[in-house]
Amino acid sequence: MAWAQKTVTVVASYTYHVPENVTVEQAKTTALERAKVQAIADEFGTLIGQSNSTLVTNENGKSDTHFSSIGRSDVNGEWIETIGEPQYAINYEQGMLIVNVKVKGRIRKLSGPKIDLAVNILRNGTELKYESDDFRNGDDMYLHFQSPVSGRLLVYLVDYTARQVYCLLPYSQQADMAQPIEQGREYLFFSAKSVAAEERQVVDEYTLTTDKKMEQNEMVVIFSSGELAKANTSASEGLLPRAMSIDHFNKWLAEMRIKDKNIQIINKSLTIKN
Repeated sequence: MAWAQKTVTVVASYTYHVPENVTVEQAKTTALERAKVQAIADEFGTLIGQSNSTLVTNENGKSDTHFSSIGRSDVNGEWIETIGEPQYAINYEQGMLIVNVKVKGRIRKLSGPKIDLAVNILRNGTELKYESDDFRNGDDMYLHFQSPVSGRLLVYLVDYTARQVYCLLPYSQQADMAQPIEQGREYLFFSAKSVAAEERQVVDEYTLTTDKKMEQNEMVVIFSSGELAKANTSASEGLLPRAMSIDHFNKWLAEMRIKDKNIQIINKSLTIKN
């Protein structure tokens, strides 16, 4: 379990030298994520043992993390809340895009191991071989989930362009405040064919669309071995799921993280291209 600790306020920064095949929006998302991970590693260290210590070097008291081998799940803490808006600087040096980001937030140290959750976003297929974070306009999306312990699950989709957060799970017609999860059971969400006939009318199925060349979204998967209750949302236009503003979501999520010592959050970035 990841037990609650007091929070620490930090200012994180990161400079990202962007590969040629990455867009500015993708680069901003990556730079922000790496800034958060770097801040947690600097403050609390990593979960990687000495056998892998070459992944992290130390210079002038700061951890230099090799992000090809380390991510949010490998640091000994978690990002609780972003304070204010991240500040970006976009530059080009010798034809290479460089993104600088600075962000303030609250972090917390973990005092126990995380639950080994299986979370897989699937594209146009319901088997694990269809796992992908790269979608095309009109692609269907499914979610595979499994936990070694029983609990409750919430799933949200963050649309950074619209500044909206959509509640994907529990389903819109579901009475539960959160999706019940049985230990060891494999779940396939957003697929009516994967449940019993009498349950199919409750299942929401999702097709991802965009009217832009590329859109960056993020799936936020929230699990707790205790109780969970979804955030307050409002009806959306058309067939879109119920939604709330990003600001409302971030405030609610920060409060949940502080109050619930059993909560675990997995963020999955995904792109939708035309």
